[in-house]
Amino acid sequence: ASGAAARQYVVSATRAALAGTVAAVVTMPMNKEATQLSDPTFVGHTELIAAECGVERYSMMLAAGELAVTHVSTHVSLREAIERVTTQRVSDVIVLTHETLQRFVLRPRIAVCGMNPHAGEHGLFGAEDAEQIVPAIELARAAGIDASGPHPADTVFHQAVNGHLYDAIVCMYHDQGHTPMKLLAFEEGVNITIGLPIVRTSVDHGTAFDIAWKGVAFTASFDHALAWARKLAG
Repeated sequence: ASGAAARQYVVSATRAALAGTVAAVVTMPMNKEATQLSDPTFVGHTELIAAECGVERYSMMLAAGELAVTHVSTHVSLREAIERVTTQRVSDVIVLTHETLQRFVLRPRIAVCGMNPHAGEHGLFGAEDAEQIVPAIELARAAGIDASGPHPADTVFHQAVNGHLYDAIVCMYHDQGHTPMKLLAFEEGVNITIGLPIVRTSVDHGTAFDIAWKGVAFTASFDHALAWARKLAG
């Protein structure tokens, strides 16, 4: 019952935003297991809201400080995530990232991660980087987007954070982007769904049932999510 109710709250809020009743939607964590008991197709807020909005071209962005990370795939198995690394999908996410950041940065610098170790190292560790990711970057650059890569995932975050070389990083799958961002800004990170006709932001953490009623939860991520919603809603 709780999962069904949580799902309906998100649907109602999304529909209110689509109708113009509210300027933005800020979501809190949902328990995916409980929600799937009422809706076996549910995999996450992002996918549910995108479906309600009727869009297929969208991405999850994590933002903290001056860095944003977007994802080619999110809530799927690693095997399926690899299959989703296509030139079209990578190109779509690069463009969405550029369009979102261009509201705040005149010419966003976007680094695109490779999928394999060392970004494939010229085909030694897989062909996907050269066959799928490189053409997507070339398409973006031809459209005037400042995109580069594919970069090795184990060094690009250091270059972005300490070298200030990039404004955003496009990652190929969930943990490639989430792990470093949560290490860098676990309490301040914000989840933003880009590509929607509405503004939707969220905290960047789960339900944390293990600390419920202990009075130790931090609200920083929610505070930042609310601030981003106001910023994006204009």
